[in-house]
Amino acid sequence: MATRTIPTVREDAGPAPASRAAGFADPGPLGLAAFAMTTFFLSAVNSHLVPATVEVGVLGLALFYGGIVQILAGMWEFAKGNTFGAVAFASYGAFWLSFWYLIAHGGADAMGVDKGKGVGLFLLAWTIFTVYMLICSTRTSGVLVAVFAALALTFLFLTIGSFGGSTAMTQIGGWLGLVTALLAWYGSLAGVMNATAGRVVLPTFPARTR
Repeated sequence: MATRTIPTVREDAGPAPASRAAGFADPGPLGLAAFAMTTFFLSAVNSHLVPATVEVGVLGLALFYGGIVQILAGMWEFAKGNTFGAVAFASYGAFWLSFWYLIAHGGADAMGVDKGKGVGLFLLAWTIFTVYMLICSTRTSGVLVAVFAALALTFLFLTIGSFGGSTAMTQIGGWLGLVTALLAWYGSLAGVMNATAGRVVLPTFPARTR
């Protein structure tokens, strides 16, 4: 009876599993960098490290870097045959574009007294998505598992804070968001450094399959 060989993930793999399509560099580090920077800015506001009045400063990042650039990274992941990276980057790019629209076009304020419930439902939907992406990330690398675990907790606390009108819960979500950003930045750094050096300089702890 013929046997099927299941490939293993090499130690020099980038932050997300990707096929080596001719002419395409790994878009994973770009997507992670875009996600990390935008998350860092907004989380600095949510954690009260900076005053809430500077929140408008995230709109440019949300539109161009976290939004458009991350969606482009997702499209390149599709071209490389990496389903996980494509779904993750395209989806979170759309998240940041949605956030930009809600703030820049007054969508959140238009909810009136139900703003907390509306934003809470928005965040709850992203919490659910992040949880099942966390489950899928266990087949990628330890770095991505850490990123998605921290992000799931971030969305969870922000959801609770929005539904309950709790500044404390939102602030915890902000601190967790800072952790998420740092982890994503590390994943991006590792991907760029390892690809540039042509060897493993910073480990990403890829999953081992049998």
